[in-house]
Amino acid sequence: MKNKEQFILNEIKKNPFITQQELAERIGLSRPATANIISGLIKKKYILGKAYIVNEEDSIICIGAANVDRKFYCDTDLQSMTSNPVKSTKSIGGVARNIAENLGRLGENVTFLTAAGNDSEWSLIKKLSEPFMNTNYIQPIENASTGSYTAIIDKKGDMQYGFADMNIYEEITPEFLSKQSSILLKAKCLVIDLNLPKKSIEYLTSFAEKNNIKLVIVPVSSPKMIHMPNSLHSIDWLIINRDETETFLKMKIDSNDDMSIAAEKLINLGVSNVIITNGLKPLIFKDNSSESFHSVISSKNVVDVTGAGDSFTSAVIYSWLKNYTNEDIINLALLNSKKTVETNYTVRQNLDQKQLEIELEEFKNEKIS
Repeated sequence: MKNKEQFILNEIKKNPFITQQELAERIGLSRPATANIISGLIKKKYILGKAYIVNEEDSIICIGAANVDRKFYCDTDLQSMTSNPVKSTKSIGGVARNIAENLGRLGENVTFLTAAGNDSEWSLIKKLSEPFMNTNYIQPIENASTGSYTAIIDKKGDMQYGFADMNIYEEITPEFLSKQSSILLKAKCLVIDLNLPKKSIEYLTSFAEKNNIKLVIVPVSSPKMIHMPNSLHSIDWLIINRDETETFLKMKIDSNDDMSIAAEKLINLGVSNVIITNGLKPLIFKDNSSESFHSVISSKNVVDVTGAGDSFTSAVIYSWLKNYTNEDIINLALLNSKKTVETNYTVRQNLDQKQLEIELEEFKNEKIS
């Protein structure tokens, strides 16, 4: 879905009785141009006609963190016990939110659920997220602080330290989620990051299994692996890095053989599809019938690696739901990650369905080095 389509859809969600002229004035287009966009949304079945009844069926629902990200870029080698000269930026992030934006930019119908404070940070997140996802089911919590994340980036573009204030996600309880059950039931896929409490992860995995809803679990760090559900049988995809895998399986991974053993263990625990990433080293993909290693598509122009994992995961989800081959799923994920780290943005601004397909075709024709 294009940005203008997403904007109009979000405005209609806020007010199903809004006029075409009001929409035209808000988006800065003529009324006929706005009418054409609405007609296109009706044809695509995003809305069901007057009074613009929004079709929430087949939505990807992303549940998890939405943070204000602050990044500090070091101009010199990072030194302890002293001041370091830096340049700073402020943006919005959060694993589930980043994935939601990637998917929204790729034209998917996305609903986002999180816990947020009734503060300026949430106002910023909501404003910048709304063009790409439905945030209308999020009710800010009084006297609570929206999540925040601070990253220290060295002169090579690698993150050296990350600081996360994520206490608010303890508010995403099973009771919180049960109030959204009517929306959850309409999902074609649930994407859950492990910032949620374990009891809430357990609730959602059980909900997905009971209602035959596709489920993707996204780890966020090694310490949060304690939030993994006890049963993995309802998980369609687990996209996990080496450190997180070592923590969860209580094993050391030093070789490709170890990667293969770890992937096999996760499949035996019930996961349908597993990807274990290993930094710049080859990743492994495994399902019930196949296993393959894939070299990372490296970049010589790395600016910021912060969004690498979220962009990778988003492309996996997008291409899997579009029934791409396993090989193309991996390649699209690697390409989206590569293109993202070459920008200052956690979610690259030029991402859309056509752009990603062009990049895949170029890669297949060996035009990307």
